[in-house]
Order: sequence, then C-alpha cells, then structure tokens
Amino acid sequence: MTTKRFGIAGAGFSGAVIARELAEAGHEVTVFETRDHVAGNCHTERDPETSVMIHRYGPHIFHTGNERVWEYVNRFGTMMPYNHRVRTTVGGRVYLLPVNLLTINQLFETALNPAEARAFIAEQADSTIGEPRNFEEQALKFMGRRLYEAFFLGYTTKQWGLPPTEIPAAVLRRLPLRFSYEDSYFNHPHQAIPRDGYTSIVQQILDHPRIEVLLSTGYGVADRGQFDHSIWTGPLDAWFDYRFGRLGYRTLDFEEIRDTGDHIGCAVMNYGDVEVPYTRIAEHKHFAPWEEHEGTVCFRETSRLAGEGDIPYYPIRLANDKSVLGQYLDAARAEAGVTFVGRLGTYRYLDMDVTIGEALTAADGILDAIGSGAAVPSLFVDA
Repeated sequence: MTTKRFGIAGAGFSGAVIARELAEAGHEVTVFETRDHVAGNCHTERDPETSVMIHRYGPHIFHTGNERVWEYVNRFGTMMPYNHRVRTTVGGRVYLLPVNLLTINQLFETALNPAEARAFIAEQADSTIGEPRNFEEQALKFMGRRLYEAFFLGYTTKQWGLPPTEIPAAVLRRLPLRFSYEDSYFNHPHQAIPRDGYTSIVQQILDHPRIEVLLSTGYGVADRGQFDHSIWTGPLDAWFDYRFGRLGYRTLDFEEIRDTGDHIGCAVMNYGDVEVPYTRIAEHKHFAPWEEHEGTVCFRETSRLAGEGDIPYYPIRLANDKSVLGQYLDAARAEAGVTFVGRLGTYRYLDMDVTIGEALTAADGILDAIGSGAAVPSLFVDA
C-alpha cells in the first residue's frame, strides 16, 4: 500500500473520525483547527468555579439507533445513560415537550385518553387547507390553531427570525405530537452523554501517532499542495471563496447565569412566547445527573442571523439559499482533490450520530477509492 498524506480542515467529529480511520489504515494525517480546542461546537469544559461540565456552544445530547456509531463512540470514552427531557414556559405556565397527552390535557383543561385525544386534535385541525404552502399552514392542518400558537408560533419565529408563513412546510416534517404521557425528548435506543465530555472523546479519537493536530491554524488554498488529498469540514461556500454569495446560517448568543442550588430545575426550559426575546435556558449540571454540584451555571440562548464573524449553527436552507447551494454543490462535484463532509461542508443540519456515521461512510469510500486506484469522490452524500 502506498501511504497517502491527507490534510483535514476541522477537528470536530467529522474531521476527527475520518482522520482516525485513515491513520489506522496506515496513512499520514494533519488536522487543521481554527479554534484553540478540538470537538467543534460539541466542545465541553469544566467550569473552574463550580466544576460543572459546560457545553460551551449549547447542549449536545447523544442519541442514536446506529449500532456502528454507538460502538464507535464507546471505544473512546464512557457513555453515561441520559434521558433528555424538556419543558416550556408559555403564557405563564410550564408544559412538557414534546407535546404529549399531558400537554394537551393541560392546555385544553381536559382529561382525554389517547383515542379521545386523537379525535379531539383531528377536530381542531384545519381541514380547509389542502397542500400546505408554509410552516404555519402545515401546523394548522396537523393540529389546529391553539396548539400551534401556544407551542410553535413564538418559538419558531424566534429561532428562525422569520414569520412561520415564510418558512417552508417541509421544516415541520411530521405531526410533532404524542398521544401518550411519554416525555422523553428522543426515542432512540441509545441515549447518553460522555462522562468526561465530548472534547475528551474527540481528543481520544485524534490520539494516534499518524495524526498531527494543529490548533489555532486555518487550512488555506496554499496548504493543499502539501497533501495528496484534502478533507474539508468547513463552510462549503468558504472553500470557493464565496464566489456565488454567502450561504445563510442562524447563530446563537449566550448569556451566562450563575446561581446556587437549582436555577430552572431541569436541563432545558424553552420559552414559547414571542414577547420573550430568548428561545431557551439550559442548566448544564443537569446534563450530568451522576454528578453533584452546589453551584450552577446556566446559559440563556438567543437566535439571530449569522454575520461574517459569527459561529454558524443552523443552515437556513430557504429558497435563496437552496439556489446558491445548488451552484456550490455543482462546483464541489467538479472539484478534484478534495472531499466535502459534515454539517458545514454539506450545508445540512446533522445530529452527532449522523455526523459520525457519514464520516465513517466517507472514510470507507476514500479507502476503497485509494485501494482501487480510482479518484476519491468529492461528496459521499446527497446534500
């Protein structure tokens, strides 16, 4: 086998997993990371004052039904069982999320059983709407006005910075209601948070003699010549120097709150009223219920449009962005010597388990191409 040299932009899960797979196959890898730490937006660190494990860029809950991915993360750290539950404050009252049987009965002051609740919501739904043209019509067709206005209108408006009438119907892919009292936020068989944080896991993934990690170091066009192939996990439009314009993202601002004892009494409290400027408060010690802390650290989150210097969190993917995205994807497919992966590299919102799974698939494809002497594809997913 001929040893290849790979340059990887980004030390989040995408870059780290691919780096490890290539290194274990005998190749040399250099990982470039613009931040002063690995793990990207999953970065965790101990708060020096309280010892609470902080999810620096917002809460990250690991959940998956992919056995390969589950086995993979367990190679590099201890995953502690964690069942994520979310509450929401609306109109001066606290409700359970996702919207379930208790939420419905609380809001409508009823005592419906599952069958009665299904029939009741069917009566609330707006049957005059044919093919929904936007998020609001999709919600009204599914659940009716009262549920929509209580739990979706305000939060969605704040999260996207747009009225729901301007958001595609596809964003609300399915009826987000449960006709039971189950309030676990996710329903995957594996739900956990790493005991020592996500950064520790990524550090372990990158701990290989054939991997060099360069922190606070960007990967530029000039660096490409050092390597046989590049892996790009940064923004797709940045690779092409924004030649077709910038793709849109939402970013988050965090306001820190310190207290003793409990501040909100749960891991995440959403705020659905549009008059409340922030979307949620996360109390981070509740993400590690196996630990005990006297002090507490919370972060109040506010969503806004990302500027040039902001950290991109959520791809907008509205009509204009999809048009620009098509041009970038065509350019990416024609680009030789580089593979685009991950949330930023393919301009998609991805959960951690999907990110890891796609990185493993990409690594398999890269190694197969090398073994067969074929050109390495620029994309392994339909973005």
